[in-house]
Amino acid sequence: RGFSIARPLLTFLVARPTMAPMSATYFPSDEIVSRYRTRRAVMGYVRLARPFTLVAPALGMASGGVVAYFAAGRKVDDLVFLRVLLLGTIAAALLNIASNALNQIFDLDIDRINKPGRPLCTGEVSPLGAAILAGVAGAMALVLAAAVSALTGHWSTLALFIVAALFSAAYSVPPVRMKARGWWANLTVALPRGTLLKVAGWSLAQSVLSWEAWYIGLVMGLFLVGATTTKDFADARGDAAYGVKTLPVVHGPAKAAKLVAPFLVLPFLLLPAAVGVGELSGFRLLTGHAVDLCILGGICAVWGAQIAVRILSDPESLTNTENHPAWRHMYYLMIFIQVGFVLAYVPYEFYGNLIRKLT
Repeated sequence: RGFSIARPLLTFLVARPTMAPMSATYFPSDEIVSRYRTRRAVMGYVRLARPFTLVAPALGMASGGVVAYFAAGRKVDDLVFLRVLLLGTIAAALLNIASNALNQIFDLDIDRINKPGRPLCTGEVSPLGAAILAGVAGAMALVLAAAVSALTGHWSTLALFIVAALFSAAYSVPPVRMKARGWWANLTVALPRGTLLKVAGWSLAQSVLSWEAWYIGLVMGLFLVGATTTKDFADARGDAAYGVKTLPVVHGPAKAAKLVAPFLVLPFLLLPAAVGVGELSGFRLLTGHAVDLCILGGICAVWGAQIAVRILSDPESLTNTENHPAWRHMYYLMIFIQVGFVLAYVPYEFYGNLIRKLT
C-alpha cells in the first residue's frame, strides 16, 4: 500500500526533464550574506571618513566665502559665487576625509589600544583600502580647488589647499610625523584647519591679500591650538606606548589642561578688541556689524570658559572616554562661530529682501 502511494510520486519526479536540479553549492542565504558583507564594507569606509568631523571644515570654508562675499559688497555674480561656494565646501570636506584616512593608517597600532572599534582595527577596511580612499579624496579635493581657482581667477585657493594637504601629510606620515612633537602637533592642525581654511574660504570672493581675512583666520587658528588637545587626552595611553608626545603624555592631564585652557577663551576676545580698535583709530580690521561681532566674541568666550572649567575640574576623566563632552562642546563651539561670522556680516536688509522674494 505504501509502495502504491509512493510510485506515482516517484514517476512524476523522474519524468520531468525540464526541472533542473538545485545546485549543491547554492543556498538562498548566500545573497543575504553577500549583501551584508557589501554593506559592512561600505559602512566601514563611511566610519573611516568620520562624517561628523567633516561638518566643521565644510562650514569653515562656506562661512569664509560668505563673509568675504558680503564684506566685498556682493561684487561677485550671485550664480558664480554659489557655484564656487558649493565646490569649495565639498573640496574642504574631501580634504578632511583624506586627512582622517591617512591619520588612521599611521595610527593603526595606537588605535588598537585606544580605539579598537575603528574600521582598520576590526578589519572592515584594509590599510590599502584606506590609502586608496585618502588618495582619491585628496586628489578630488585638489581638482575641485583648481576648478574654483579657474572660475574666480584667484589661484590662491588651490595654493592654500596644496599647503593644507602637505600639513595633513606632515602631521601623520613618518619621518616628519608632527603628531609626535608636542606643541608642533597642535600648530600643524591649527594652521591649516583654522587659519588657512578661513582664508581659503575668503578667496572664493576676494583676494587673500586682506588684513581682515588673516585676522579672522588668526582667531580660529589660536582657538584650535588649544582645542586640538581635547581629543588627545583619551588617546594618552596608546600615544605613550608608541612614543607620541602629545601634551597630555608629556605634561600629564592636569598640566596639559592648564596649558590649553587660555586658548579656549582669549582668541574670541580678539573680536571685540578689533571692533574697539576700529572705533578708536578709524581703521576697521573687521567690517561686519560691530555689535554683532562683540556679542559673538562674548558668547564664544563664555562658552570656551565653560569648556575650560570642565577640563580643569576633572582632567583625568578626559583620559577615560573617546569624544568626551569637553571635546563635543569644543566641536559645537567651532560650528557655532562659523555660523556666527555669517550672521555678523550679512546686511540686515538682506533678510527682509529674502523674505519678500520668498513670499
